[in-house]
Amino acid sequence: MQSIFKRLEKKYLITREQGAVIRNVLSRHMTPDDFGEYLVQNLYYDTENWDIIRASIENPIYKEKLRLRCYGIPNQAANLFLELKKKYKGIVYKRRVSIPIKEFSSRTVRDIVSDEPSQIACELDFYLTNNPVTEKIYISYVRSAFAGVEDDGLRVTFDTDIRYRLDCLDYLHPDNGRLVLPPDNMLMEIKTLGGMPLWMSRILCDNKIFPTSFSKYGACYNDIVLRPPESKTERLVVVSA
Repeated sequence: MQSIFKRLEKKYLITREQGAVIRNVLSRHMTPDDFGEYLVQNLYYDTENWDIIRASIENPIYKEKLRLRCYGIPNQAANLFLELKKKYKGIVYKRRVSIPIKEFSSRTVRDIVSDEPSQIACELDFYLTNNPVTEKIYISYVRSAFAGVEDDGLRVTFDTDIRYRLDCLDYLHPDNGRLVLPPDNMLMEIKTLGGMPLWMSRILCDNKIFPTSFSKYGACYNDIVLRPPESKTERLVVVSA
C-alpha cells in the first residue's frame, strides 16, 4: 500500500441524490477501487486543550494532523496505519507507516516509530517528540472510492455515516458515536495530481455543486464545542455491544 501521497483535494457537501447522479457519470470514466465500499476508522491525536485542531480550523498556510487509521474491523493479523497528514498552500501531503496490530500489545506508537529506521518513521517520531499529543477522538465513516481509468492520478471518494466519540477509543464499536451530518448528506472528495478533467468540471457545473471547506475533524470539534447540549443529543447514535 502506498506510503507517500502528494495531491490536490477538493471537497463537496452533497445530497445522496446528487451523489447518485455523479456516480452514474463516474461509471463511464472510473472504476471502483480494489476495496469498493469499506469502513474507515481513525484515532486522531491532539493535545489536552485541542491545540492541533484549533490551529487547523484557522486555515493557516501550513497545518498537520496525526492519526492512526484502521480499515474495517481489525483482527490480530491486521495492520494499522500511522499517518501524518500535512497541507501547505492547498497541496496535501501524507506520510504513513504500516504497523501490525499485534505490536501494540506491549508497545506504544512512540516506541514503534522510534525503533523504525525509515525516513517516514523518523518524521513521525520527530512529530511525536515535539508535540505533546495523545489519542483524543475517534472518527469513522463508510467510504466508496473510485479510480480513474485513463488518469490513474484521479480519485473520487464518497463518505457517509461520519461519526465521532470521545470515549472507547478503539476500533471494535464502529456503530457507536455522534453523527455530524444529516442522513441525506455525504462528503465527496476529488483528488488529483493536477487539473480536474473537463467531464468532471461539467457534471459539477450542471448540478450546481461547488467546493467547500470541510474537515471531518473540524466538524466534530465544532459539534463538541459549539452546539448546545440539547441539539447534540439529536444525532447521538449508540449501539450496544
